[in-house]
Amino acid sequence: MNTGMGMGTTIMTFLPRPEPAPADLLALQQMFSPAFPVGGFAWSQGLEAAISAGAVRDGAGLAGWVAAVLARGSGRADAIVLAHARRPGAEVAALDDLARALAPSAERLAETVETGRAFAAAAGAMTGQALPPLALPVVAGLATRPLRVGTPLVLGFWLHALAAQLVSAAVRFVPLGQTEGQRVLAGLAPLIGRVAAEAAEAPLDAIASFTPGADLAGIDHETLEVRIFRS
Repeated sequence: MNTGMGMGTTIMTFLPRPEPAPADLLALQQMFSPAFPVGGFAWSQGLEAAISAGAVRDGAGLAGWVAAVLARGSGRADAIVLAHARRPGAEVAALDDLARALAPSAERLAETVETGRAFAAAAGAMTGQALPPLALPVVAGLATRPLRVGTPLVLGFWLHALAAQLVSAAVRFVPLGQTEGQRVLAGLAPLIGRVAAEAAEAPLDAIASFTPGADLAGIDHETLEVRIFRS
C-alpha cells in the first residue's frame, strides 16, 4: 500500500466495518452451542474408530486429526456450503443435494440429515422462522441469514462447534483429560479463523476433500462391534 502524497499516489480510505448486533451474536452462539438440541454429542465422524485402532491416542494426535478435518475435510466443505446457503437467491435444493453427496459414508449421511432435521426444528422454535429439514450446513445457512453477522464470523462459530464436538468425543473415549481437550481446542483457533475467512468467499467448485484417514475411519465405524457413538 502506497501511503505517500507524491504524483500518482492512491489514497485509500478505510471505512469501519459495522459491528455485529449483540442480540444476533447471542443468537448465533446459541445455535452453535453444544447445548443446542441437535444431538451432536452422539456423533464422532469416524473418530471413535480411529481411536479404537490406535491412530489417535493423545492430545497431539487429536489436534492433528481435527485440524485435517477442518482444513481439508468435512469442516471446510460444509462451511462453503453453509456460506452459499446464507446468500439471497441461493439454490437451496441443489445445495442440499450437494451436502448429502459430500458424505463419504452412510453414517455421515445420516448425521448431516438427522442433525439438520433437529436443527431446523430447534432453530424454528427459537426464531419463529419456518425452516425445512435439510442437511445440516444448508439449514444452518438459512437459519443464520437474518442475523446481522458477517459470514466469516458465522463460519468461525460453525467450525469451532465441529472442533468442540470432536474434542469432546476424544475426551470421553481416548480418554483425554478435560484440560488437555481445552488446550487442543484453543490451539485450533488460528486455523479456524483462516478456514472461515477462506470458505466465506470460496465458490462451490472450490470444494474438495482429502482426508482419506477420516473417511475410511467413518466407513470402518459402521462395522465396529462395540460403539458409543453413532458415526
